[in-house]
Amino acid sequence: MRSLASLLAILSLAFFAGCGLLPEQIDETAAWSANKLYAEAKTAMSDGAYDKAVKYFEKLEARYPYGRYAQQSQLEVAYAYYKQEEKVSAIAACDRFIRLHPNHPNVDYAFYLKGLVNFNEDLGMLGHVSMQDLTERDPKAAAESFEAFKALVNKFPESKYAKDAALRMAYLVNALAAHEVHVAHYYMRRGAYVAAVNRAQTAVKTYPDAPANEEALFVMIKAYDALSMTDLRDDTERVMKKNFPNSEYYKRGLNRTEPWWKLW
Repeated sequence: MRSLASLLAILSLAFFAGCGLLPEQIDETAAWSANKLYAEAKTAMSDGAYDKAVKYFEKLEARYPYGRYAQQSQLEVAYAYYKQEEKVSAIAACDRFIRLHPNHPNVDYAFYLKGLVNFNEDLGMLGHVSMQDLTERDPKAAAESFEAFKALVNKFPESKYAKDAALRMAYLVNALAAHEVHVAHYYMRRGAYVAAVNRAQTAVKTYPDAPANEEALFVMIKAYDALSMTDLRDDTERVMKKNFPNSEYYKRGLNRTEPWWKLW
């Protein structure tokens, strides 16, 4: 009998829930002011409770779309997603803020944050490479990060974030050039010398000031030599000796014994 009663109770609960007759869950924020919502959201951010912070910020924007906290909430949501490592959501939030508020005094931060999202992914992708093969890695995040920082520097050269963005751009240029050189190495190891030359040339032409171009030029020299294209080999070697007269590659060739960033 007890089992039957329990079963009937469960079925009754399911029935009433399906009919919507159970009382709705109380929203604790229902009576909160904009100031209260914002304060609670910031506290949640400080505590690392990013899901809760996003929920509060979104409620704040929905209830007070024209209040002084609404626009700031949009930026805070982007930052919360960034801290949660939710890349797609963070970038979408940054793009939304930039689209809706192109003249906002903090729109420079939206560009900066957008760059950071992909930059941090790039660090995960390239920052611990050591002797790993970068030909298996996609440099798309690094390129997108570079474009966001470039937009910031070009549009807001006086921004407090511009200097740091420029430094990160320099790093990304080096990383992207190094990626092209790694691909060139990949082709060299497989005897695809024309392909190796093409990728090394891409590094030199696209990123002319990158330190990785020292290695790119040497790859081209070795590839031209393997192809018996002596004129192009000699021309490239003259360029390399002029720009890198004391290059380590003349001593140790292409056998790398150190991570590429230590060559900088």
